[in-house]
Amino acid sequence: MRHVLMGALLVATLTGCVQSGGVMSPSAERRTQGTVLDDQNIESKAAQRVAEKYTSNVQVNVTCFNRYALITGQVADEDTKMGIERIVGSIPPVKGIANELQVSTSKNIGARSSDSGITGDVKKSFRGSKAFNGELIHVFTESGVVYLMGIVSHAEADAASELASKVANVQKVMRVFEYMD
Repeated sequence: MRHVLMGALLVATLTGCVQSGGVMSPSAERRTQGTVLDDQNIESKAAQRVAEKYTSNVQVNVTCFNRYALITGQVADEDTKMGIERIVGSIPPVKGIANELQVSTSKNIGARSSDSGITGDVKKSFRGSKAFNGELIHVFTESGVVYLMGIVSHAEADAASELASKVANVQKVMRVFEYMD
């Protein structure tokens, strides 16, 4: 039976928005094809609805995995943060939200580029792992914080978190997993 953990757990703090893992190979995918399409539709609808309501002072990313939405980025105030959460939560079939929006000014293009590099490095570190299939884990980085999403066992989550925490410039690793065991 699957147990869901939608709170983000701090795994490691080290020194140190863009991007996800792309499409997984069908043999590694633990979601149904319909769920993958739902996730893509949720991300698209969320981006459109947030852009319609909040035209400035926000930089928001919605990453969806198995109908759970991770919201990251920067907003001007707490009311905007909660408003965006309500928008995303109103999109069927979202079944949970991890709202990691930060109340601050938007970051610059250099920071976003660094996040892309961190994501690539984390994914590269996963490739040789014997403890888990790296294609099972969706990686997203925002402001040096690496978010890991997927349907995994606790052992896979621990191994992935440990590897990700050792990558250069990672500030911390946050788990947003659905557990199989």
